[in-house]
Amino acid sequence: MANGLDDVVVAETVLSDVDGLGGHLTIRGHCLPELAGRWNYARVVRLLLDGFFDDLPGDAELARALGQARAEVFERLLPFLPSLASLDVYSAMRAGMALLPDGETLTDALLLIAAPAVLTPALLRLRHGEEPVAPDSRAGHAADMLRMLNGIAASPALVKALDTYLVTVCDHGLNASTFATRVVASTQAGLTSAVLAGLGALKGPLHGGAPGPVIEMLDAIEAHGDAAGWLRDEVAHGERIMGFGHRIYRVRDPRADVLKAVVRQLGGEGETGRRLAFAEKVEQAALDVLRVAKPSRSLQTNVEFYTALLLEAAGFPKEAFSNVFAAGRVAGWIAHAREQQATGRLIRPQSRYVGPVPDLVA
Repeated sequence: MANGLDDVVVAETVLSDVDGLGGHLTIRGHCLPELAGRWNYARVVRLLLDGFFDDLPGDAELARALGQARAEVFERLLPFLPSLASLDVYSAMRAGMALLPDGETLTDALLLIAAPAVLTPALLRLRHGEEPVAPDSRAGHAADMLRMLNGIAASPALVKALDTYLVTVCDHGLNASTFATRVVASTQAGLTSAVLAGLGALKGPLHGGAPGPVIEMLDAIEAHGDAAGWLRDEVAHGERIMGFGHRIYRVRDPRADVLKAVVRQLGGEGETGRRLAFAEKVEQAALDVLRVAKPSRSLQTNVEFYTALLLEAAGFPKEAFSNVFAAGRVAGWIAHAREQQATGRLIRPQSRYVGPVPDLVA
């Protein structure tokens, strides 16, 4: 039996391929470095959705349609935002997205892709006693998300950094949230139902909930003063070192290098640069400690480690990191949902009963 479905193939996909031994990520025929930092998010959305909607427009038209979707999400959900803001920011985003139509059209898909980028800044502002900022449908997706968060236009460097992040996490094989999305899509439920399943899975600390704890770890190590000592104590007590290890990669996660380069470009001599220098020391200490403590396992730096620094530099609080992850991943979920509905069957694996056996009555 494959516990956790390790190495069990449950779908054929044209969307992405994760090479865990070589450390490569391919997204619809493009290697990650070819896309990250070179293509904006709207263009990658079109790449992912290509072939799954008959009315999919070209790149420029898709970018405009995504901007219009942000404006529509804001208009639809603005009356609900004050009550949603009483929840934690991830649960509030998920609840807001549940109010969107559960349809199958490109319009429905774009509303779902737009929603995290609109809801997250609005909810964060409300939690700080500030009014939400309406979207600018003419702006780029990452630029608009940052403008709605901070109330002013972000620097080109920061926009490029967030755009690169959204592209980097847009799809990644059959991870837990994508599999959950495909399971629900296989029942012929609507796209919102499928995306909500993905959001539920992404929340967990072993999946999309990991970057926030990376910041907590860095802060704890900085306060302690001895990175190696702190890390050894954590490992000795059976604690997981956040930002290291991956279910598929047996080498360094290629997304970590992409995001580390972006943080370095943002850093300079300021706080981000100081934070990066400290994180690099912690990274090396963690790799050394894990190599000694767990010699039989290949525990390398994963995407969450430098995600934490990038999103911190962009101005997002750690409790919203999973929201931003969702903002990038939702396009991949929708593409997988459509692919599953077009080519797959109802996903219905078997289980093996190992419980007590009742006495049979003659």
